[in-house]
Amino acid sequence: MENNEQEIIAACQAGRPEEFSRLYDNYIEKIYRFIYYKTHHCQTAEDLTSQTFMKAWKHISRFDMNKNSFNSWIYKIARNTVIDHYRTQKRQQNIEDAWDLSIFDDTIENIDTKNKLEEVKKYIETLNSEHRDILILRLWQELSYKEIATILDKSEASCKMAFSRGLKKLRKQMPAHLFLLLFINF
Repeated sequence: MENNEQEIIAACQAGRPEEFSRLYDNYIEKIYRFIYYKTHHCQTAEDLTSQTFMKAWKHISRFDMNKNSFNSWIYKIARNTVIDHYRTQKRQQNIEDAWDLSIFDDTIENIDTKNKLEEVKKYIETLNSEHRDILILRLWQELSYKEIATILDKSEASCKMAFSRGLKKLRKQMPAHLFLLLFINF
């Protein structure tokens, strides 16, 4: 979609705001999932996803297709929106401690999955924020190292190293059946 995406962006920048809805449709689920993996709370993820797209729309005229891909740009906005959210949050409790698994049905087959995800969450929380971001972006958002490097303002090599170190740490800590859940895109 890259050529088509460039045409859509050019149309948005030329004053055709209705074209932005096509970008929104292509990225809404990916951005929501990325934010949800960072907040673990449906309502917060919805709010921050909305803010992300509002910021993207507001600044689409400044987007430079020659410098970045739209994919990297929108993920960077999402990541910064989450960071801003945590910086400005005044509550005592850290929202990362409150996982909201209500996006899954309460059917019998999903109860086991919920329990396993709770266990996986405990291990992932032992990683530093950057390693968590890289794992989420690489495994669950399926972004390239180049895109991740752009989002995080790091080199591709440092992202690859951080990913490798994060996986190595989790592999040592986690039982094999839980470690395998990391590679399933929910």
